[in-house]
Amino acid sequence: AQSENVLGYFVDVERIPNSCSHSPNRIILKEREILVNVSMAYYRVNISAYNEAGESPRAIYIVPQFSGTDLPGQIHVKSQGTNAVVTWTPEYNPQCFVVDWGTGKEDMHMKILTTTTGNFTLGNFQPYKLYKILVHASDVCQCESFIRHEKTFGVTHFYSVEGVPRTGPANVTILNITKHSALVKWTEIAAEDRLGFLQGYRIRYTDSSRKMSLAVTLNSSTTCYHLTGLKEKTTYRVQISGFTNAGEGPLTLSQPFSTAKYGTVEPLCICITQHES
Repeated sequence: AQSENVLGYFVDVERIPNSCSHSPNRIILKEREILVNVSMAYYRVNISAYNEAGESPRAIYIVPQFSGTDLPGQIHVKSQGTNAVVTWTPEYNPQCFVVDWGTGKEDMHMKILTTTTGNFTLGNFQPYKLYKILVHASDVCQCESFIRHEKTFGVTHFYSVEGVPRTGPANVTILNITKHSALVKWTEIAAEDRLGFLQGYRIRYTDSSRKMSLAVTLNSSTTCYHLTGLKEKTTYRVQISGFTNAGEGPLTLSQPFSTAKYGTVEPLCICITQHES
């Protein structure tokens, strides 16, 4: 691209999935910058340079998933066994709707609906898998025109059947132990291990006499908790589990720690949570 012999660039923008038989939209440029307005579907962008001798190998770029993962209230999904009925209320009546569904960019399906009834039945859903469903509106229904005319109406995520998490959170550590408190931190349960929409975590901690066992329920965005009211000079064991609407998953391995004998200054504990996009 830095060669003085470069005459221009070819940019191919391809929608994923693309059930159309047409080749990707090809854009010819002299500059090294382009602004493309696209919907919230997945896209593959192929870029190559050309000169009098021919075309260079292509650089491939996948447009990343948009940070706004859901557009709540726009799409409603109801499970019917291995099928799902998707309904929506259009803000206006476009020429057609385009429905995308699948578990990720490598497994997406596409259907063009020329009716404005606002519902569609999807099939062959597998249990315990997270599906992404998108509905786009377009006033031009030729395949090659979707990139320029398609606008995303709604996005949602869906499990046909929810399960309990297959594992607990990872990297459970106990920090800042004092006479009467300790900070518990962990890494969130990976998306592929949740098997359902994660509702939260439960922390169980028991003293060495096993006479006192307490449990704390936290929301799913939390990855740390400050235990307070502990007895001095006492050994505790901590275990954490995650839960979905289907129930609670397995507990982590027991993590022991001992409170201090003498009082110390209580540390300031700040838990910063990053929401997955």
